[in-house]
Amino acid sequence: MSAKALRNVDGETAMPTPNEDFPALEEKIYRAIEQLKAARAAKSVAERSAARLREQLDHRTEEINSLRTEAIALRKEREEVRIRVEKLLKQIDQMTVED
Repeated sequence: MSAKALRNVDGETAMPTPNEDFPALEEKIYRAIEQLKAARAAKSVAERSAARLREQLDHRTEEINSLRTEAIALRKEREEVRIRVEKLLKQIDQMTVED
């Protein structure tokens, strides 16, 4: 008598044999493979997106540094112009006082 038949005779629940479990196991493996492929594809997309964002960040950082330098130069220029205008106004004041 086979082991399966003995289990049925003893009243135990019938356990599937390895041949019966194989298709279910095979299906689980295929699903795991598909999930792994999907996860790898998502990782690849995320890595490309991260690289693109890093490039944009680097570009923006360079732009900010350039704008900072320009703002400093403009402040210095404004101060120089203010000093020159004050000198001109003093000279005009002196000319009007002398008249």
